[in-house]
Amino acid sequence: MSTDAREAQLPPGMQALGFGGLIPFIAAMLAVVLLPDAEARELARRILVGYGAVILSFLGGVHWGLVLRDRPADGFRPLVMGVLPSLAGLATLLLPFDQAVAVQVACFGGFWLYEHRVLGPAVLPSGYLALRRWLTLIVCAALALALMAPTLRAGG
Repeated sequence: MSTDAREAQLPPGMQALGFGGLIPFIAAMLAVVLLPDAEARELARRILVGYGAVILSFLGGVHWGLVLRDRPADGFRPLVMGVLPSLAGLATLLLPFDQAVAVQVACFGGFWLYEHRVLGPAVLPSGYLALRRWLTLIVCAALALALMAPTLRAGG
């Protein structure tokens, strides 16, 4: 198998677990949009923002793993870039819901751009980049729909 073909393939289970990781985003978003009870919606909002913060930390952790694996001569930038999503996620836990969700959309989108445009396939496997593209798109859509919940519940 060529190096390109191997890079395009994901480790067993990664795609299934990646898409499975969307379930809390989608479930919380649906609860924010559909539940009639204000207290239940508030809990769903807290779950959505909390899970988003956790997943941002997870994305940054990937970059620490790359430094451990590759031991680059200048590993400082990837380590810093690996910490930024965690710090941003933490900050969102301190913000009102609308601001937290908007910041998370920017963080998920921004980190996707960093991975795709700055690092690209020279650093990250193409299969991972393709998976991240879909996961990021769905996460950002779920967050945006939750942000629009009052309008969606009002029927337009």
